[in-house]
Amino acid sequence: MKREPVALASLPVQLEVAIRHATADDIRRLEWGGEFWRLRKHFENAYREQQAGRRLLLVADLNGYPVGRLFLQIARGNPIFADGSSRAYLYAFHVMEALRGCGSGGALVNTAEGLLRERGFEWVTIAVEKTNEGALRLYRRLGYEVFRED
Repeated sequence: MKREPVALASLPVQLEVAIRHATADDIRRLEWGGEFWRLRKHFENAYREQQAGRRLLLVADLNGYPVGRLFLQIARGNPIFADGSSRAYLYAFHVMEALRGCGSGGALVNTAEGLLRERGFEWVTIAVEKTNEGALRLYRRLGYEVFRED
């Protein structure tokens, strides 16, 4: 028989999360204690692309630690997703599970959109699995619509 945990005390906690560009020091920390170690090469490559001006890497920072991430492809790639001038692609979007629903994800997307507007981009695309209900709710709430199924 499984027993549900009973709270002995509760307290409100307010966290200040800052959205910023990723730094070289963030790359290993984005593995989140080994949870995403398989993506290290991907993160390193994306960071090099940011240094070359072809991508942007945003992190949600809590006390110097990246607790969320969102990468932006701004250079030409697959023209459906990113054409380098008017259409950009958001990807590798993830917020630590314990901090979901606190606004960090929306802040990452809103910040990304603002940076893209400053650069003259008119369209933003993002991919999501049909079964990822939480992400779908967030994207719909932010005004995104399905334009293609793959």
